[in-house]
Amino acid sequence: MNEKPTSITAVQEFIQSAPGTVWLRGGGSKPALSTPANGATALELGGLSGILEYEPAEYTFTALAGTAVADVIAALAENGQYLPFDPLLAEAGATLGGTVAANTAGSGRFRYGGVRDFILGVRFVDGRGQLVRGGGKVVKNSAGFDLPKFFVGSLGRYGVLVELTFKVFPRPQAFQTVRAAYPDLAAALGATFRLAQTSLEMDAVDLLPQEGRCALLLRVGGLAAVLPERAARLRQFLQAEAGAGETAVLAEDDDAQLWQAANRLAWAPPSAAVVKIPLAPKQAPALDARLGSWARRYTCAANVAWVAAADTAVLHQTLCDLGLVGLQLTGQAADPILGQRRGASLARRVKQALDPNAVLGMEV
Repeated sequence: MNEKPTSITAVQEFIQSAPGTVWLRGGGSKPALSTPANGATALELGGLSGILEYEPAEYTFTALAGTAVADVIAALAENGQYLPFDPLLAEAGATLGGTVAANTAGSGRFRYGGVRDFILGVRFVDGRGQLVRGGGKVVKNSAGFDLPKFFVGSLGRYGVLVELTFKVFPRPQAFQTVRAAYPDLAAALGATFRLAQTSLEMDAVDLLPQEGRCALLLRVGGLAAVLPERAARLRQFLQAEAGAGETAVLAEDDDAQLWQAANRLAWAPPSAAVVKIPLAPKQAPALDARLGSWARRYTCAANVAWVAAADTAVLHQTLCDLGLVGLQLTGQAADPILGQRRGASLARRVKQALDPNAVLGMEV
């Protein structure tokens, strides 16, 4: 059974009278997180959409949680603004609420930070049906416990997000990408370590292992008139100081297509389960050695791994062995959390406070 509210009041009324466990669903772009389990009722929030306030001069907007990320991107673009954390799966129908709940920032988070760095305020319906506000609608707001950041990655456990406020940034006039070839992941990682010691600024740093080699993708954004020179300096550094093999510069349409494909997970086979794994760059080689021929991508200079797993049970054991945790986004999942769970004690206490009757279905 599915419930499709079109107002915050309707969400409250449904939670107050819910016949059993409720599972939250936005645009369905992450089926491993949004497919109801054990007979739960799906609360579909796509009808709770729309931008409520947008102040381009203040660089903030407020929207209902079921608003499609693609609609927000389009509205911001009309004013030369964007969300630098690059919300994932925009073309697949991802919503603002789902992006916050799953903490799905894309490759663009490298320079300016992830979802936590841009969310300012939330309104949510707790497990009793009460409407609660956290944070505010201005950038300078430090009153009380930071509920907005707490809800990033919460997976719908503690409340139904119904309204969100974000800060935004001016969008760079243009982008270019330098692509460099390396023999393996370790060599490409070595290049990122050398780059970190320079003053060269990059908007995205991805590593893409493929068939016995590894591509290093470096995106830069800024004024169109100076980008070619910046890309040339970056390319020269890679060749002279960072052991790069073949290099190339992608601009305009080629650059846009490359990163749009990354955002929609085009590198992953459709049948595979895509799993997000936070890690430290020094942990990447050990993980990579265990992945065999599975497709994978490392974003944010290998602070996040994305793995297209053909067997989630095998990946779960691998993550346990390495002391890592993963979140499954696509495919079917009895439990989308793989590997070693963390923070369960705090999560259970918050769950008891905000959802004492365990109405909201995602387990802690």
